[in-house]
Amino acid sequence: MSFLTIDGEKCVRDGFCVSECPMRIIRMRGARELPGLVQGAEDLCIHCGHCVAICPQGALSLRFLSPDQCAPIQQDLLPGYAQVDHFLRCRRSIRSYKDKPVAREVLQRLISTARYGPSGHNLQPVHLLVIEDKKVLQSLAGLVVDWMRSSIECQDPIARTMHFDGVVQAWDEGLDRVLRGAPHLIVAHGDASLSASYPACIIALTYLELAVFAERLGACWAGYFFHATRYHEPLEEALSLPPGHKTFGALMVGYPKYAYQRVPPRNEPRIEWR
Repeated sequence: MSFLTIDGEKCVRDGFCVSECPMRIIRMRGARELPGLVQGAEDLCIHCGHCVAICPQGALSLRFLSPDQCAPIQQDLLPGYAQVDHFLRCRRSIRSYKDKPVAREVLQRLISTARYGPSGHNLQPVHLLVIEDKKVLQSLAGLVVDWMRSSIECQDPIARTMHFDGVVQAWDEGLDRVLRGAPHLIVAHGDASLSASYPACIIALTYLELAVFAERLGACWAGYFFHATRYHEPLEEALSLPPGHKTFGALMVGYPKYAYQRVPPRNEPRIEWR
């Protein structure tokens, strides 16, 4: 099979594939000709699938992707703006969790949805580490507290800004304000040499957080944990990430202990129109 295949009987020469290809590797020499490829197209292709997905007739196939391999978009399942607006406003960061693990098949389904987040050049550089062992979670939280203690002793400004003293005191009193007793911690990591890794991981975790809320579960960004991975070598070693990988974000996930009833207001958006 060639890299690009066009069904001449289905193709209506609308040029959608030409216009939507982000790498501009598809061309049409004339309005009546079938689309073709520019020289070196196969090396330039980023395997995004836009050309296959955009064609209304399903006339275009690539060696690695055919229309039959793409799930159809179901318009009746797409929410309207009112539903999306209410959904996003109602999302809350959950910091109190039930002592109940989320089934792996549920987490797998949510992660499968999150993988559709965009990434630069379609590199899809996101790797996810799911930690669910209670002893491991406790150990990781303890390493974060160790970092906080040393930051307080060194009078690091970040210790005062992020109120490490209160977190450490709570820990000493038996209360975990680092991972909040969440049954799962999902760590996003990737190759640190790729500039796309950091934003792609953040986007993937954002998708995941919203998918978690849609499942009526709760999530919260593990800010203390993430900061500690950047500065505390023992924590980085404990994660045992692949060589060259860095942590770019983490989410606590579990069943919410309480249900929110109202939506608190937010500041007005800061907008400059030009």
